[in-house]
Amino acid sequence: MKFRGRDVISIRDFSKEEILHILDVAEKMMPIAKGEKKSSLLNGYIMASLFFEPSTRTRLSFEAAMKRLGGGVIGFSQPGTTSMQKGESLADTIRTAESYCDVIVMRHPQEGSARMAAKFADVPIINGGDGAGHHPTQCLLDLFTIKMEKGKIEGNVVALLGDLKYGRTVHSLAYAL
Repeated sequence: MKFRGRDVISIRDFSKEEILHILDVAEKMMPIAKGEKKSSLLNGYIMASLFFEPSTRTRLSFEAAMKRLGGGVIGFSQPGTTSMQKGESLADTIRTAESYCDVIVMRHPQEGSARMAAKFADVPIINGGDGAGHHPTQCLLDLFTIKMEKGKIEGNVVALLGDLKYGRTVHSLAYAL
């Protein structure tokens, strides 16, 4: 399966086989995620963490993962400190950031912003949440948790609670299930 250079915008962009493969690889990488094992897999690579709205878990999990895999992190969590404050467009911000990194992880309050960013970027865009649209990485984590807790994904009864209309995590998970 080819993932190198690929954007992660929506869970809908992945086949069932690809999702299951990602979950299998994630399970094998658990010792690295827990800090029990070191990795230099991404040594020399830089991730730009561009968070246009507040986040704790998503932003920190991406940054920790990149560092645990040997890579570096640049970026911002307060867009008011960027040139967007002076009128720079999202497209210009993406073009600027990509000149300093190998991958961009982005959270933005506007639905569809991640897919739009992918049109302007030559580096992969990973959607860390776009408005009420998508949150494919949280969806993968939710699927991974179900698999680890229940031993499989299919055949389980899953209740989705919360903001079902505007909840990007629920939209992604409902589709994947």
